[in-house]
Amino acid sequence: MSTALLIIDVQEGLCAGEEECFDSQRLVQTINDLSARARAVDLPVILVQHEELDGSLAHGSAAWQLAGGLLTGPDDLRVRKTTPDAFYQTDLLALLQARSIDRVVICGLQTDYCINATVRQAHALGYEVVLAADAHSTVDNGSMTAEQIIANHNHRLGRLSSAVSRIDVMPAARIRL
Repeated sequence: MSTALLIIDVQEGLCAGEEECFDSQRLVQTINDLSARARAVDLPVILVQHEELDGSLAHGSAAWQLAGGLLTGPDDLRVRKTTPDAFYQTDLLALLQARSIDRVVICGLQTDYCINATVRQAHALGYEVVLAADAHSTVDNGSMTAEQIIANHNHRLGRLSSAVSRIDVMPAARIRL
């Protein structure tokens, strides 16, 4: 299997300030460790950035930039998106197909929005999906804490499978690249 690492929306506006996601500094370090392992074996690393016309994640704004502590490489690919699903009206699918990728490892922000939508779409498209259980995060939503949301999504997404693909959920350190 050919694998790519998708790092979703690890942006300054979601890692600091009013919209900071739960445990974001630890999350960035976990993603840095995972991406270093991916780069060491020449796997594509794809950095996805969410953007809005207005609002905190307006393209080019300080909040839109990748998080300050996120380590990147010169060969990393970049995808800009405007909806939670990183495949919708982006070049992500074409990037994966051009590299004959059939397995994606997904991490980043936010669990209940962009991670959930992208994991589900990758699965629907037939990709083998690995969700790094300890490398995605969100914020409290008034009904559940961020920790509860993360645990709930790890459980629910890990139960999805189809005749052509599956979703594995495991800690980043256990993911085989």
